[in-house]
Amino acid sequence: MRRRNGMEPHREKRGMTMAYLDRQRAAKLMEQDGIDALLLLTAETFTYATGAPAGVATMWRRAGAIAAVIPADPALAEGAVISDLFETAFRKASAIEDIRINPIWVETADVTGPTGNLSPEALIATAVEARGRGFARPETFDAAHGFRLAADILRDRGLQNGRIGVELDSLSVNDFRRLQDALPDATLIDASRLVARLRMIKSPAEIAHLRTAVALSEAGIEALQRTIAVGVSREALAAAWTAGVREEATRRGVKNLTGLWEYVSVGPNPWAQGGTAEEGSLIKVDVGCLVSGYTSDTGRTFVCGKQTTLQTRLFQGLEAAFAAGLDELKPGNAMSTVHRAATRAMADAGFPDFTRGHFGHGLGTGPGSEEWPFLSAESETILEPGMVLAFETPWYVNGVGGMIIEDQLLITTDGHEIMNRLPRGLVSV
Repeated sequence: MRRRNGMEPHREKRGMTMAYLDRQRAAKLMEQDGIDALLLLTAETFTYATGAPAGVATMWRRAGAIAAVIPADPALAEGAVISDLFETAFRKASAIEDIRINPIWVETADVTGPTGNLSPEALIATAVEARGRGFARPETFDAAHGFRLAADILRDRGLQNGRIGVELDSLSVNDFRRLQDALPDATLIDASRLVARLRMIKSPAEIAHLRTAVALSEAGIEALQRTIAVGVSREALAAAWTAGVREEATRRGVKNLTGLWEYVSVGPNPWAQGGTAEEGSLIKVDVGCLVSGYTSDTGRTFVCGKQTTLQTRLFQGLEAAFAAGLDELKPGNAMSTVHRAATRAMADAGFPDFTRGHFGHGLGTGPGSEEWPFLSAESETILEPGMVLAFETPWYVNGVGGMIIEDQLLITTDGHEIMNRLPRGLVSV
């Protein structure tokens, strides 16, 4: 296996995308938890720490294909285990120079150099020899080998006996045993919450991704709103949203739209898979766009035609809860304070039995559209500048329909900044 073993802290290279991870903040959190290094094994945290794509070998959500090593001491360089297929992409995207190559199942060759008069067979044999082939390709990837390469990075920094933070939330029992075998003298510490705390404060680049994502999403909502009419199906409304997003992405020249998701419901059953708009139908729009993997989350509610007294009354409760919670979204407050305010406002509005597990959540690159921390009754997580949250007051009432108010916001030094521009009210179309 080839490797580059750079022991100096990496420097930014011209034209290179830097990682999102703040090493100084990481060092502080690791010191607080007594951790000597982080060993990041999920696709999302690998990209977060390295700035590079994790590659196709992470599609099975199994550990061992890739890894990022982040020492607590900022004077020690980061290191990474990468798949051979993504070596070129990694070198272009990341400033990390100490890389170890973990082969995957995809056969490759490089014949871009001088070929002379070699036969095809000799040409390929020469390319393989130049690459240093000394292995047979695995079925997918060899997790145990990937863990050993990560252990080598730690050993080169004198950390093989240290306290190594690992996201145990994402590690299977079998892979945990393989990791223990690769690091027999290390103490493996659960760093799942530490990593989540790192990721909850967004860098300017991450905030920019989320701003773009919510802007695209709202352009789609406007396209959906223009489509609302009696006889229009749920599928047609969802398609209008998607088309509006893609049209706006083209208009803005957005090249990094990496996904879309939607939960659009029509009519009195908020859980119906289909449905057609009728006079008085509620249309709940809960949608998001992914930009470089970062997902937005926005919710708005419409009525096809004239709204009923019941719809208006229930939505007024949600508006009161939203306003009360929004007042508490400022640095220094515990997230439970927001939950408490929204719940109390619903009770004051005449709905004392309304209960909800959380009124919003962090945003990022997790497998779903919601990630820790949550605006829940139990959460004592303190709001800090740099957090990007989705704050929502939804209600799903069978016989009436789905209703939601949801904004995406940035916690600032003196309060919060709403990233949305569309009105929040119950809009009759």
